[in-house]
Order: sequence, then C-alpha cells, then structure tokens
Amino acid sequence: MNDTTRYKAIIAYDGTAFSGFQIQMNGRTVQEELEKALKKIHKGIQIKVTGSGRTDAGVHSRGQVIHYDSWLRIPPMNWIKALNTVLPSDVAVLKVEKAAEDFHARYDVKGKTYKYVIYTSPVRDPIKRHYAAHYPYKINISDMKAAAKYLVGTHDYTSFCSTKTKITNKVRTISKIHIEQDEEQVTFSFTGNGFLYNMVRILVGTLLKVGTGKITPESMTDIIQKRDREWAGKTAPSEGLYLWEVYY
Repeated sequence: MNDTTRYKAIIAYDGTAFSGFQIQMNGRTVQEELEKALKKIHKGIQIKVTGSGRTDAGVHSRGQVIHYDSWLRIPPMNWIKALNTVLPSDVAVLKVEKAAEDFHARYDVKGKTYKYVIYTSPVRDPIKRHYAAHYPYKINISDMKAAAKYLVGTHDYTSFCSTKTKITNKVRTISKIHIEQDEEQVTFSFTGNGFLYNMVRILVGTLLKVGTGKITPESMTDIIQKRDREWAGKTAPSEGLYLWEVYY
C-alpha cells in the first residue's frame, strides 16, 4: 500500500444540500461524500481527500480541485466512472489525472475564478431559487463596471472580508472582474490569486449598492482604504456563488 499514485480531480457539485465542502462535526459535506465513495472503492479503507479550498453551505462548484492517493491501478477515465457510480447525484467527478507525488490541491493554487449569478425579475422564480440570488431592483450595469475597475489590483481587502476570519494578511490581487447582463440575469466573474472568507459575496453586495445608486463607483477607493467591514455592502446570499475554476 506504500506504492501509491497521487491523483488530481476536478469536482462539480450542487451545494444546496451541503453544509459546505470541508468535513465538519454537524452537517453533510462534499469532502465527506468523496471520502465515503473512495472508501467504498478501497474496500473499507479510509482515503483522505484534500480540496483546493472551502466553499460555504449552499455554494456550488464547477471546478473544485481535489487530490487523493491510491494504490489501486485504475486508469484516470475509469476513476471517473468508478467514483460517479457511487457518488450521490449532487456531486460529480468531471476529470481525473495522475499528478506529481508532491502536488497539493490547496498549497499549489496560483489563482481562482468565482462566478456569482443574480436575476432581476420582479417576481422570484422558484426554479432558480437555489442557483441564483433574486435581486428585483433596477441596476445600472455601467456604474457597476466602473466601480469594478477600482477593485481590480493588489489591495488590502479587509473591508470585503467577514469579521469571522482568523487570517491576518488580507492583501490579495484581483486580476479581472467581468460583469455581464443577459436580459434579467447578471453574472459577475472574479479572478484573483486568492479570496478571503465571504470576499466574493461582499464584493457583489457592494457592487449592487453601486448599481442601485446608493453609493458611487468612486467610493470603492474609500471603502478599500477604510479597511473596515462596516463600509462595504451586505454579504450576497450563498446560492448565487460558484467556484468556477482553479489555476495551478
């Protein structure tokens, strides 16, 4: 069993019924389901899964990356079939490949893209309720795009981070923010070298304040400089958030 191979896998999941990605004392998690599937394939032996990072309860993924070690001689395509056969319907393995023995899904991350989806129809849509946030207000996309330019770059994002975080260094680099409107749906895309706890959801909440005229695009500079969570917008709901891609 010492002769193991490290595998890198891309995982998609519907976060609705999960308490997040990482195993915890109470609540169903994605990591738990992945480890249960691997345990079944390995005839009852526990296999540890390491993810690129946490996602909170209700948050979805199209591109979560994990690694695990196995002594089983299963080709990557067959790993996909084996895992998806035993995983529940709200989790799927999209890709598996052999990785270097020192590859680490979390510590080797160079950047991530998150997407956030809202819909602005006057009436809430029960079909969309788990996959997009309902925001039934008129919003100015041009103002939000103008505000986003101030947020791109290397900054201390303390104002856009949950006060519950234990991380002291809150300097991150956002390389790109893209905002796209398609009829009643608006999709925000954030790419950066790392994101703080609730950072994307707070960025969205702040941009929506701009979009509804409550604050100006130029006020982003002040909010960044204040380094105070009280100055930014509300934390947008979890159901609109997707971990889209992880870069190595």
